[in-house]
Amino acid sequence: MLSNLLLVFHLLVALTIIVLVLIQQGKGADMGAAFGGGSSETLFGARGSANFLTRITSSLAVIFFVTSLVLAFLFTRETGDISVIEESSVLQSAENVVIEAPETVESTQQEESDVPEIPK
Repeated sequence: MLSNLLLVFHLLVALTIIVLVLIQQGKGADMGAAFGGGSSETLFGARGSANFLTRITSSLAVIFFVTSLVLAFLFTRETGDISVIEESSVLQSAENVVIEAPETVESTQQEESDVPEIPK
């Protein structure tokens, strides 16, 4: 249950990072100009919005990597540890199983058949 919630959170963080990267502009243009206002009249100041979005993006990137590591740890722990030696012994024991063939068809059923007999 914890791994499912963490996986959903991980996906939300990934989508948020994608949106934030697409919103940001290059260093040549101010973020305030994208919304039609002067850069000095924005909420965060002349370069404050770019720094704010950069900080949020880098923080979400750190959260993304941490959740990636935690999810990898959780999912490898759920599968269980089995060594190569144990796996090969399981395969060898499966090969030693003898399966008996079904009984052969009686000769009376072969005589009624239209298929000719194979010469011996």
